[in-house]
Amino acid sequence: MVVGLGPGDKEHMSVRALEALKEAQVVVGYKTYIHLIQDLIGEGQEVVSSAMTREVERSRQAVDIALQGKKVAVVSSGDPGVYGMAGVLLEVVYDLGVQEKVDVEVVPGISAANAAASSLGAPLMHDYVVLSLSDLLTPWELILKRIECAAMGDFVVTVYNPKSKKRVEQVKILQEIMLKYKAPNTPVGIVQNAKRGESEVVTVSDLAGFTGEYIDMFSVLIIGNSQTYVQDGKIITPRGYKL
Repeated sequence: MVVGLGPGDKEHMSVRALEALKEAQVVVGYKTYIHLIQDLIGEGQEVVSSAMTREVERSRQAVDIALQGKKVAVVSSGDPGVYGMAGVLLEVVYDLGVQEKVDVEVVPGISAANAAASSLGAPLMHDYVVLSLSDLLTPWELILKRIECAAMGDFVVTVYNPKSKKRVEQVKILQEIMLKYKAPNTPVGIVQNAKRGESEVVTVSDLAGFTGEYIDMFSVLIIGNSQTYVQDGKIITPRGYKL
């Protein structure tokens, strides 16, 4: 089972995700995510954790354990099918040729995009795209092309991994490209630690000034389209209903 934990707090996990964790004999995951669900892991459950960037290794470990006849929960933050563990786990299953022996269930969860959007108001009410500024697995040239296309298409744009300690210029380049096609006063929402209790920080800015706000790897950006506006601190993208 590839289990979407949602943003991290128990109240934002699905009933099926909670059930899957209880059913599992072994829980496999990135150390930080294991820490988030520590209180949900029972005494008799085995835990296998590893550091970031070990996704393939974790997937192979999970498959090996499943082949021993044990029920495994591979945990992933947000939705496991959105920059999560579902894809790599399925790829490993087919790469090893064990798809007839291992039954994979993908348990969905609230994605960071949806969690951040709910804290900002209703910015994703019309067509939107989701981009990651991390170039660890995607060439930067391709990311630039996708940014340009999203801006040209007047999409609402959700941005994952906008900035890290080493990667600081990419978000400024994103801003420059967006400003070629979007107005400077286009609303931009920044949410750190979306739906993680008191650690959540919500900031409403605009396209011209948002890079002056605090942004890190735990932030999600949502950049509005040409119709998006701010009302009483809430970002709203109209769907087009006649009021």
